[in-house]
Amino acid sequence: MVRALLFGALALLASTSSAYDVIREYSGNTFFDGWDFYGAPDNLTLGNVTWVSQTDAMSLGLAYVNTQGNVILKVDNTTNVTYGQERNSVRITTQDAYDLGSLWLIDVHHIPYGCSVWPAFWSFGPQWPNDGEIDIIEAINLMTYNQMAIHTTPGCTQSGLVNQLGTSGSTTDCSQPAGCTVMETSPNSFESGFAAAGGGVWATKFDDTGISIWFWSRPDVPQSINQSTSTSSLDLSGWGTPHANYTSTTCNMNEFFTPQNLVLDITLCGNWAGLSWDYDPTCGSSGPTGLCYNDCVVGPGSPRYDTAYWDISYIRTYTTRSSSPSPTETPSFSSSTATGTGSTGTSMVSTTPTQSDIS
Repeated sequence: MVRALLFGALALLASTSSAYDVIREYSGNTFFDGWDFYGAPDNLTLGNVTWVSQTDAMSLGLAYVNTQGNVILKVDNTTNVTYGQERNSVRITTQDAYDLGSLWLIDVHHIPYGCSVWPAFWSFGPQWPNDGEIDIIEAINLMTYNQMAIHTTPGCTQSGLVNQLGTSGSTTDCSQPAGCTVMETSPNSFESGFAAAGGGVWATKFDDTGISIWFWSRPDVPQSINQSTSTSSLDLSGWGTPHANYTSTTCNMNEFFTPQNLVLDITLCGNWAGLSWDYDPTCGSSGPTGLCYNDCVVGPGSPRYDTAYWDISYIRTYTTRSSSPSPTETPSFSSSTATGTGSTGTSMVSTTPTQSDIS
């Protein structure tokens, strides 16, 4: 049973406070204690993977804690996949759901990348798509930048005059298939450049006043984060302008979002990374057929998927409010498959939550 962290009544001061207290830290040998493994094929984005169970992920070496104490989640790069089979990968979802008034921090050293590879760190409400979705880290193939987004039911928009460092996509209606996307403009937010710079940190503020996402490459991470611990409070006052910003003036957070579960996953090909107009420009020459599945998923896993892994130091969740866990229903997903998307991401027109819709 998924637990929701449901917060009490909030005074105006709490809503605008820059000090956040830790709810929990996911890290080290206890990281996986707070997550559920999907344990089924990717029926959400039509990706060519099977998201394996926790038992299989551990035994196959697809989910583990390395000698540095970091969490590794990866695509199988040891199996020679024959035509008609899928490649094994991992998707995990937090058992806790985090309500308005929370802050989520993720410290990452390596993000999966490569032709056909589609990683994401995102959130969703239990009755998708009615409860909203936030895409914090997501990109495909050999993109060099991260793309952030929110997805909602009709009525939520992103103002064209929003104060943010990223560049908004062409759609301001967040119920459209692409959602309200924001392209990262700071360097080294994805692909090989991200790891070469030492990784980085994302922070997501999920609040009545709006949703704000910050990104810092390793050299630019604020001291307030570098000096923080698993028990210390966190001060946001020196963080500056967010990289993506969705304000309540054009999107009522209480109307379009409920408590959010956090998700980490990696799929392959599917209805964004595998679409010809997104795959061909950088990856179309990966093999003789020009097709994502045939030329990437099928065949040996190495060296193709040697870079398709997450390396995560920690994920921390914070709140400005007094909170106590209480049971809520398990997130409900349709078993139907997602339909096609545009070049900016996956579609919300299906009754299935696309792993990105999410993009």
